[in-house]
Amino acid sequence: MASPAVVENLPPSLNSSAEQPPLFDGTTKLYTCYTCPFAQRVWIARNYKGLQDKIKLVPLILEDRPAWYKEKVYSVNKVPALEHNGKIIGESLDLIKYVDSNFEGPSLFPDDPEKKKSVEELWSYVDEFIKIVYTSFKGEGPKECGPAFDHLESALGKFEDGPFFLGQFSGVDIAYIPFVERFQIFLSEAFKYDITAGRPKLAAWIEEMNMIDAYKQTKTDPKELVEFYKKRFTAQQ
Repeated sequence: MASPAVVENLPPSLNSSAEQPPLFDGTTKLYTCYTCPFAQRVWIARNYKGLQDKIKLVPLILEDRPAWYKEKVYSVNKVPALEHNGKIIGESLDLIKYVDSNFEGPSLFPDDPEKKKSVEELWSYVDEFIKIVYTSFKGEGPKECGPAFDHLESALGKFEDGPFFLGQFSGVDIAYIPFVERFQIFLSEAFKYDITAGRPKLAAWIEEMNMIDAYKQTKTDPKELVEFYKKRFTAQQ
């Protein structure tokens, strides 16, 4: 089981005028952004493993990010990035696995061989899923992205020992939920499309995810999200 809910006092986000926290001072830091779905993945993994005291959040404002982040911390200049043991590691999917392998807490991946195979299949599909749905925002929306949600519905029916992708909660759920969260809100608002209609397993999965404290504490304000996506996508139509 995951650790009991820890309600954090989240540190304020840093802008271009903020001073750089000490680098490689022995503190493990997760450079993040509270509204970035990629960074949210690692934040959820950290919370689920109960590492709030072991991994310090360093949130950035991406639209006004500090110059020192690219120059001195992570030259790729993206979030998330993890500062640990004298090095900086990036890429959200890699970081879910890294946090799971290098820190204490409940495991995020199964030992069962069949479930391990499903991890790789779902892991390899997630980028395609995201691309299909984002592309649909600039086109006909539901007509184009419906098959991608059908794929998730089918995948959620593979294991019967729970409502999650691998039956029990895992890193696969963490990989998908930040994007499903955003897609559900925006498709409903912009296209009046309910991604759970006719997809009972997807509906049950979202309901179960919304009960997991490690995830609940990372959710984005729906109004902010809709405004951001409207600016990003509908302005280009």
